[in-house]
This record gives sequence, structure tokens and C-alpha cells, in this order.
Amino acid sequence: MEALVWVGTAVSLAGLLGIVACVVHVTRARRRAGADDAALREAVRRVLPWNLGAFFLSMAGLVLVIVGVILA
Repeated sequence: MEALVWVGTAVSLAGLLGIVACVVHVTRARRRAGADDAALREAVRRVLPWNLGAFFLSMAGLVLVIVGVILA
């Protein structure tokens, strides 16, 4: 079950990298948009599915780690 913990860790880190990428994308869009509220809303709307997917990936990885620890 040690492998399950390591796989879960890798999946969780991939999700964390996705979350960081989403934050960077929105921060750059915020700088580019300036006072244009519509452009910022569009950028956030486009990154939202990626953000939710990254959170899900991170959560699934943590579940794998917990299951691996419980079974070990």
C-alpha cells in the first residue's frame, strides 16, 4: 500500500500545480485588464473549469493518500 501513498502524493501535487497555474493566469489577466471588468470576468470564466478540475485532482490524491495510510 506504500505505492498507493506515493501515487496519491503525485496526483495531489499535480492538482496543486494546476491550482497555482490558475492563480498565475488570473493574476496576469488582472494586470492586463486594468479597469476593464468585462475582460477580467471573461478570463475568470475561462479558467474556472481548470481550477475546479485541479481542486478535484488534488482532493482525489489526498483521498488516495488517506486510503493508503489506513490500509498500511
